Order: sequence, then structure tokens, then C-alpha cells
Amino acid sequence: MQPNRAVLTLLLVVVAVPAVGAQQRGRPEDTEVWSPVPRVVTPGRNDAAPPSDAIVLFDGRNLDEWVSVKDHGPAGWTVANGVVTVNKSAGNIETKRTFTNYQLHLEWRVPPDITGSGQARGNSGVFLASTGPGDDGYEVQILDSYQNTTYVNGQAASVYKQYAPLVNAMRPPGEWNVYDIVWTAPTFHDDGSRRRPT
Repeated sequence: MQPNRAVLTLLLVVVAVPAVGAQQRGRPEDTEVWSPVPRVVTPGRNDAAPPSDAIVLFDGRNLDEWVSVKDHGPAGWTVANGVVTVNKSAGNIETKRTFTNYQLHLEWRVPPDITGSGQARGNSGVFLASTGPGDDGYEVQILDSYQNTTYVNGQAASVYKQYAPLVNAMRPPGEWNVYDIVWTAPTFHDDGSRRRPT
């Protein structure tokens, strides 16, 4: 027995409009915007290469762009074979530079032999607008959510305990997952009231 399927039928009706009607709505040129002209960014030579305006925070060789959150000393995570691996005993790391509005491209995976369930399967996160040595700010969750039941506002790609992801697009453990996070920082009036939210 086949499952029920929803069928969507579209009816397209074409109505002839006299040319005079189109002219009464204005000329196409009236809606064209010519400036400011976007700056030119050169794409990477291949899909894995960053565009010309990217700031590369991890190049597969070292953590020179990162420091320990605890003491701003060297980041204590492990780099081997072009991959950085979380070292829980070293604590969190953060970028040396600060960023306001940005797009962050992140590729990550959990080990193929991961064990546990729920929040105990490769749990980590990317903190946006972090404000100190703890886990403050907004956390975009990293977690093995492939066939792993947990609360939806804590699964991979959620803004942890605030927003559930729109979909669960996780690959199995051992395979790479990709996020592109676009962050627009809030702005404030002189009196401290928020002008524009995140």
C-alpha cells in the first residue's frame, strides 16, 4: 500500500493586457537602481577555496587566529591532518579578532564511533556575541542529531534553547556537516535602548 500523497494542481490563466495599461504603471527604467555598485569579490578557484574577501580563521595547519577563552594564551585544541579537534580539558577557544557583522562558514563532524544519546553525542557549539569566559552569548549547536532524539531547540543547527532549526539535515557520524551562519549584530541608541535587534 502506498502512502497518501498530496497533489498540487496549478491553474495558469493568461490574461492579455493592452500595451497602454503597462505604460500607465510606469516605465521599467523608473525601478532600476544603479548605485552604489557592489564591490567585486573574486570567487575561490574551486568549491573548497575561500573568496577573495574571506578572513581564514583556520587554514588546516595551526590555530594562530585563536586564543584560549580562559587566559587569552594559546588555543589548546589539537591540530592534525588538516583538522582541529576539541580538547575539552583546555576549555573554549575564541578568535583573536572581534567581528560585528559577518558570515561564518563552518565545516564540522562528529567521530564515526561516537557513543551516547541525546545531548551526549558530540556536543559542542559556536558562540556568537560571546561576552566572557563562560558560555554566554548565542550558541549555534553542534551535536550529532542524525537519528538521535533530543529536544528540538537543542539539536544541531538550533540557536540553543531559543530557536529550533527549520530542518534536520544531519549526515551520519563521521561525515562532514556544513553551516553558513550570517550574523548581524544589534545596534543601540545613545540611551542604551536597542535600535535594531540581532
